[in-house]
Amino acid sequence: MKSGSNPYTCNEYRIEMILLGLNNRLNQENLTQEERQKIEEEIARLESDMGMS
Repeated sequence: MKSGSNPYTCNEYRIEMILLGLNNRLNQENLTQEERQKIEEEIARLESDMGMS
């Protein structure tokens, strides 16, 4: 999450909820390696877009 005087937006909240869901999905045992890789790539992309990584 960004700090400073910028207000917290609905879009930032939405992306954080998507990240939460993707991270929860990674904890499931029935994922194939391909599914796991796609989820990890999407998490990395979203975190990068938000300036989290």
